[in-house]
Amino acid sequence: MVTNARPRLESTTFPPFARLALAYAIGVAGDVFVTVSLADTLFFSATSSAARPKVLLYLLLTLAPFALVAPVFGPLIDRTRGGRRLTFAATMAARAVLCLIMAAHVNGYALYPLAFGALVLSKTQSVTKSALVPSVIKNKGELVLANSRLAFISILGGIAAGPIAALILRFAHAPWVLRFASVIFVVGMLAAFNLPRAEKVAKAETVGDRDALHTRSIITAGTAMGLMRGAVGFFTFFAAFVLKSGREPAWMYGLVLMMSAIGTAAGTVVAPLFRRRTREEWILAGSLVGPGIPLVFAARSGGRAALVVAAVAISAGSAAGRLAFDSLLQRDGADAARGRAFARFETRFQLVWVLGGVLAVIFPGRGRGGIYLVALVLLFAGLSYVGAVRRPGPTPPPRRNPATTGDPSE
Repeated sequence: MVTNARPRLESTTFPPFARLALAYAIGVAGDVFVTVSLADTLFFSATSSAARPKVLLYLLLTLAPFALVAPVFGPLIDRTRGGRRLTFAATMAARAVLCLIMAAHVNGYALYPLAFGALVLSKTQSVTKSALVPSVIKNKGELVLANSRLAFISILGGIAAGPIAALILRFAHAPWVLRFASVIFVVGMLAAFNLPRAEKVAKAETVGDRDALHTRSIITAGTAMGLMRGAVGFFTFFAAFVLKSGREPAWMYGLVLMMSAIGTAAGTVVAPLFRRRTREEWILAGSLVGPGIPLVFAARSGGRAALVVAAVAISAGSAAGRLAFDSLLQRDGADAARGRAFARFETRFQLVWVLGGVLAVIFPGRGRGGIYLVALVLLFAGLSYVGAVRRPGPTPPPRRNPATTGDPSE
């Protein structure tokens, strides 16, 4: 019998989920404070010609954290008793210390390695959060909705923190923004100690765990999501330099950021609604094709309106696509190696995000060409992914029963 009852995430009333949501939102709020202080130091306080080399150096530094996150922190998260909780708390504590040190070096070259350390810790927290989600819900059918709730809560945390950080920046400058960020991270550290411990310590990664990350559903989804991340990285810096080169007023930056937040919230809300009727694969495909169409029309008009429309469309698609991909990886990936899986994909996604950002920094266009490029990339990625999903995949080999095969690793 088919029921039309609306599914709901019962796990949101489950204490572990609420604790994870609170700790993650606090971490996001602290990251917003750090971002505001770095944006003022590296971008807004410099001319366009002076800002470009600083931003390029910053982009290159964002790649370096993942040289540590994937091979070091991924296994640590999985193989330490209570490792996910302790890692979450440790990233908060370390960022609190780094923010205090950065506050004393906002105008020096020491800011760059310190910012590097903060980025390592921020990405480690993101990986840890993704690895924790399945352990704080009751069944895998809730994954998209659980990820959506977490994303939406983090958006609210960012929206609340952004104006406060901007106000502090206006009246007390970047060092005090970083000092307030330190306080936020201390609060987040205390909240993280209430997260659930892992039920068991993961074994060393097996061939089966590694093969699970190379299933057709994960590989094709990862490729599509990588192209989305590259498009997001390109648009983020392209829009910033278009506004800066055009000497747009400060409220225009705020409008683009606000519309991006609205788009992210819309994608976060829409994804679980679609999950009631379809699989994660089709949500990801729609998140790529859907934004590409309005972007084509926005690029034809150009100007401020085009940037605003593009900000909404790209943010909505990126948010929905990321929820679908995370849920798909949590659904099809090996449970024992979840931290490693997310660390590896985050490394790949960050690489293409940085490549997109580097292209934007040196891109000579003024608005239309960049938006057309993003539209073409998204449409290509979406249509290619649709074809991959519709194409029948190879039949997986039957799984062996360890009780009959005598596999000593089981």
